[in-house]
Amino acid sequence: MQPLEGIRIVEFAGLAPAPFAAMMLADHGAEVVRIERAGWTPPIPPDKDILRRNRAEILTLDLKDQGDLARVCALVRDADGLIEGFRPGVMERLSLGPDDLRVENPRLVYGRMTGWGQAGPLAAAAGHDINYIALAGNLHGYGRAGGPPTPPANAVGDFGGGGMLLAFAMLAGLLSARTTGKGSVIDCAMVDGAALLGAQTYGLLAAGMWCDARGANLLDGGAAFYDSYECADGRWVAIGALEPPFFAVLKDKLGLASSQFDPALRDELSATFRRHPRQHWCTLLEGTDACFAPILTLSEAPDHPHNAFRGTFATIDGLLQPSPAPRFEDL
Repeated sequence: MQPLEGIRIVEFAGLAPAPFAAMMLADHGAEVVRIERAGWTPPIPPDKDILRRNRAEILTLDLKDQGDLARVCALVRDADGLIEGFRPGVMERLSLGPDDLRVENPRLVYGRMTGWGQAGPLAAAAGHDINYIALAGNLHGYGRAGGPPTPPANAVGDFGGGGMLLAFAMLAGLLSARTTGKGSVIDCAMVDGAALLGAQTYGLLAAGMWCDARGANLLDGGAAFYDSYECADGRWVAIGALEPPFFAVLKDKLGLASSQFDPALRDELSATFRRHPRQHWCTLLEGTDACFAPILTLSEAPDHPHNAFRGTFATIDGLLQPSPAPRFEDL
């Protein structure tokens, strides 16, 4: 038994955030039927696309064909939720908008994933993760002091502020529908979600504990005790000894002379870590309260003993991939 068994979702295939949300729901037991448009060429080969996993069924339909359109309506009639990631107005032009489908199913939770939102001056414009996190204020803070803003791949807009937020919203809508018998329409915009991920940073800024500049703060590489360091073999380690008791452990283990906020600490840490290869530091520091971890590549991460013990990664249909998360221990 999985927590979302009995929930039925219709997903319209798209890019990154919408299928990620559908994957999360499917990973936890929802029956997700994915509809792919006839003639659509997916950007990733289907047998390598992890975001397509655990679908109950994958259909290829022509949404301009009346027979296929009727099939979609029949699926929606018996569904709890729908996920789509098109530009505003696309579903309406196909007669598949919320007003059309909630006539068929008043309790339908209709999840809409866009970059800029369903309304606003930029709603109809094209964009990608880098644009959404730029407008939300996130991108300005990513990167080294004195260097250019550096996009963190597409984790913040597409997945953290997009797909994962939509998965949360779908569950909130489904809970409401069970209580009230009425569905809802979710306007999930990546620019909104990316801004939401900066909630703590805005609080720190208001408290005078954050400088609105790159690489100048405790958590963005501005502090020597919360940063990355290169080892003798060219590999890297991450140090997060933020609290004084944890820094004390790091200082003792490394035999540091500098205090936590000493300007000389960064140079001392850099010189120290360059004396030995990464494995030396793993042997000395992993599992202690020094707040240490090796910076692993995508190829290395699945084989780390902690990840292997927890099953953080799994091979499914011959494809190595992150396992579903989070876990429900009692189910």
